Amino acid sequence: MTKPPKKSILASFAAYTATTTPTGDEALAGADMPHLANRVGAGVIGATQRSLSELREERDRLKAAVSTGGSIEIDPNLIDPSPFPDRLSDDGDGDFTRFKELMASEGQLVPIQVRRRPDVPDRFQVIYGHRRWRAAKDLGIMVKAIVVAYDDRELAIAQGIENAARQDLTWIEKALFAARMEDADVKARDIRAALSIDDGELARFRSVTRAVPVEVVHMIGRAPKAGRPRWLEFAGACREGEALTRVRETLAAAKVPSSDERFLLALGAARGNPASGEVARAEIEMKTRTGRTVGQVAFARHSIRFNIVAEEAEAFRIFVEAELADLMDRYDASRQAH
Repeated sequence: MTKPPKKSILASFAAYTATTTPTGDEALAGADMPHLANRVGAGVIGATQRSLSELREERDRLKAAVSTGGSIEIDPNLIDPSPFPDRLSDDGDGDFTRFKELMASEGQLVPIQVRRRPDVPDRFQVIYGHRRWRAAKDLGIMVKAIVVAYDDRELAIAQGIENAARQDLTWIEKALFAARMEDADVKARDIRAALSIDDGELARFRSVTRAVPVEVVHMIGRAPKAGRPRWLEFAGACREGEALTRVRETLAAAKVPSSDERFLLALGAARGNPASGEVARAEIEMKTRTGRTVGQVAFARHSIRFNIVAEEAEAFRIFVEAELADLMDRYDASRQAH
């Protein structure tokens, strides 16, 4: 008798259907939560092989089901982030602030997904929905969640499939996440399926993450404008001699708020030409006589960059446009005097 083929982790993790779960504080009692986790886990173990498109449809059906009541409420202070972070630091917190304001006014429309921490059973870990969890924590409200029983590999794959549907993860964030899945012993075929990439792209991810240390990537940040060709170029330059030493020194001394600018600094340093990255030499905070902050101005070798706070931006633009002709006359006079 021939043995049936093994089910892949990818097919297993998402092949459960939504069920109605307890709501309210009583759902967090020790006797109830393991029961909930076991019910979902049993669906995972008993799953059948499915295509990637079917898995995505299953995920969408699950989201639709839990958003209509199939979730519980958890104190966000009992929840920790995923052990496999998929986000680098943002250049600013403006987008998150707007997201939080929207959640405060309209409520949490889609539950997050969590698991019980294997090492601390009375705490949870986010599988996906980190921004909703952070917003609920900042707002001091309970967070709607569905609890599933995943091991580390299943958690990483679940995050990968969710990430593949998101358009705002940058190329390097996806590359780092693929590396973290490999570190968790997720098979290459499951990484490719989870992130909707082919062998060539996975090879390029590996090429960059093996040449550029993770702490250097974190020093740079998301760099949304960099893209695959620039990161491959940067990784190639980092393999040469003292390139990484120059990159670290340049980034440590840099005073630029944009991750795209930090990437250019790092690329210039890796090439042995830090000046091409326009290292900022000074940054001055601009304040009115009454102490109100208007923004910052950064001076580099060949550029001056203004970073104006949102509420002052339009008024400052109008002021500069009106004063520019007079300012240029004064500048010209000062140049002639010297």
